Parts: sequence; structure tokens; C-alpha cells
Amino acid sequence: MHVNDHHQYDLLVVGSANADLVIGVERRPAPGETVLGSDLAVHPGGKGGNQAVAAARLGAATALLARVGDDAHGRLLLEAQRAAGVDTEGVLVGGAPTGVALITVDPSGDNSIVVSPGANARLTPEDIRAAGPLFEAARVVSVQLEIPLETVAEVAGALSPDTRLVLNPSPPAPLPDHVLAACDPLVVNEHEARYMLGEAAGATPQEWARALLKLGPRSVVVTLGAAGALVADGRTGDVVLVPSPKVEAVDTTGAGDAFTAALAWRLGLGEQLAEAAAFAVRVGAVAVTRQGAQESYPSAEEVSVL
Repeated sequence: MHVNDHHQYDLLVVGSANADLVIGVERRPAPGETVLGSDLAVHPGGKGGNQAVAAARLGAATALLARVGDDAHGRLLLEAQRAAGVDTEGVLVGGAPTGVALITVDPSGDNSIVVSPGANARLTPEDIRAAGPLFEAARVVSVQLEIPLETVAEVAGALSPDTRLVLNPSPPAPLPDHVLAACDPLVVNEHEARYMLGEAAGATPQEWARALLKLGPRSVVVTLGAAGALVADGRTGDVVLVPSPKVEAVDTTGAGDAFTAALAWRLGLGEQLAEAAAFAVRVGAVAVTRQGAQESYPSAEEVSVL
């Protein structure tokens, strides 16, 4: 199944790596108030780190290009990547503290999050240019928006002609035309689709997918949670719904990252968009049946029994 054999990596993820610091609370504190919470749980996170772990656990030859601090959180994140089998040669260390998400969760499952981008904000276009060999070695490159937009723009310009770009605009921000034009696919959830389309957003996901294609990406995938995903191919104009298996959702944290990583990997293996999305929705479905982000990601065996 492996086409161009000069590619050392099935997937290169360029993105964020955060330490997620999670505390359970009965309720959120009001200004000036102190509340007691549960024991602190520290989890490896960040959209980039999540995607790399998800792909590696499925069996993809995966590399991560990211920046962490020279601190305990950075070491935790590097260890988590290596334990999953990710090549961390491209992870840069220093320049700022490791990115952190401070997360409080109340009994209903609602969470409040403060993100300190830290070292993620110091991943620069120069870092991308210096990583040329990683880009040449990758069949597919996946990127999100938890790193500077100018760095994302540099990624779009650094691709080899036979390398495919998968982009999830999360958290959503305006994308330059040349970045949109490189996306194959642009992967959005409902919230991100509405943000990108603004007033032009239609009523149905089918309308969003067609409108997003008009913005210039080569293909579009709209994730619909329990309903699955909608894939739209700019070459044919076809819009196809890919249903998700029915599962009992426990925790959706990081499920979108697992979906995107699985999709990117399968596209790199040469699968068509709908076929790759059918695999990816199953990966996301397994992930939501377990607590947490990276610890919820399945192996290929676990996906095959679903």
C-alpha cells in the first residue's frame, strides 16, 4: 500500500504540545473567591501532540515538529510522544516555558480553560525552514492553529510537490488564500465551519461543505460528532455523508484530533477521501468511549473490532 517509498514518515504533525493541568471543582470560583478542588491531574495534550500520538498508536510512522520548554512539562510531553512511538527529532526545546492549559471541570462535565501558549507561540517560520528534511521525508503534513499563523503559512509554502497538507483551523482564525489553496482537506467541525463562513453559512452541513470549497481548498471534511463526517471533494464536487458507529460517549476530549490524525494517515496510504473518513470516524468513536485525550486513543486492532 505504501506508494512513494522515499518517504520516511507517513505523517508529519506540525503543531502545539501542551501540558493539560486538570482540577475537578464543585463549582467555579467567583472573583476573589477560593474553592477547593480534586487532586491535580497532569496530562500530555495540545492539538499537535494529540494528533501525533493518535497516528503513531494506529501504526503510522509519525514525526512531530513542535516547541516545548526546557522544563518538567516539556520532558513529560517528550516522554509521552516517545512512548507512543513518535519520532521527536523535530521537537525543539527552549525559548519559553512549555505551553499549559489550566482546566477546571465541574460535576456536569463543563470545563473552563485558560491556555498559556508558552513555547508554542515561539515556533517560528525560521523553525519551519530549518526543518526542510522533515518535510521532504513526509507523505502528509498535518497542522492546526495553536501555533502562530505566520508559521502555519510557512508550512503551506514548505511542502514538497508530492506532500499533502491536512489543516484543522482550530482555534479558528482567518487563513490566507495560499494556505487555503494548499488544504487537501480542510477539516472543520460545526463551530469552525460557521466561523470561516460567517454570514454566508447556510443551514445544513451540506451547504457549509459546498461554501467552504468555494474558499479554495482542494477538499473539505466537516466533522459532525455522533453523526459522523461529511466529505466534499473539490475535484468532483461530490458531497458524501460518512456515518459514525453508535457508541456510548464518555469524554469527547481530543476526539477531533484523533479523527484528523487517522484521516491524514489513511490519505497518505492512498485511500480516497470518503474511505479515509470512514476509518477516521471509527477512530473518533473509540476515543469518545474513554476518558481523556491521548490515553483514549486506540490501536488499529481496537478500531477493527468496532
